[in-house]
Amino acid sequence: MNNDKLIFRLVMAVSIFVFVVVVILNEKVIPRPTLSVDQLKTVYMLPLLNAIINGTCTVLLLLSLYMIKRKKIQTHKKINITTFLLSALFLVSYITYHYLAGDTIYPKDSSTKGLYYFILTSHIILAALVLPLILLSFHRGLQMQVAKHKKLVRWSYPIWLYVTITGVIVYLMISPYYPY
Repeated sequence: MNNDKLIFRLVMAVSIFVFVVVVILNEKVIPRPTLSVDQLKTVYMLPLLNAIINGTCTVLLLLSLYMIKRKKIQTHKKINITTFLLSALFLVSYITYHYLAGDTIYPKDSSTKGLYYFILTSHIILAALVLPLILLSFHRGLQMQVAKHKKLVRWSYPIWLYVTITGVIVYLMISPYYPY
């Protein structure tokens, strides 16, 4: 098996694994532990952390584009590595929060409910779809396969940027309804 096929299979396996974990958490298949009030206070800080990470990733993605347009490849690469690591931290924090705290429900009588669910739904769908694109783009970039990297980034970059921006918007819209 050649290296490209192996990388593709690895990327798909990681993407499917992450998707399955998120679905299992949302379906409440795994029982949640009972937490003390102090532990819950700590857990309820994770959505703010996630929003900060998403906002930081938004800025870094824009800065990355700026740097590559100026042919500052090493700076571009360092920014993308940082963004990738922050996104991985986000994913761990997101999974931890939803495992320990569950979901917060947006009020049914809110006039912005439709907008909230539109943004949330597009955010979730695109976050799931963009993960393999990000992983493949990242791999191609690190391997300096510039033509293949550019083809992937044409799709992954705007989707990833949208996901980071809408992650912050979702947090701002739902945060008044957190039970803390």
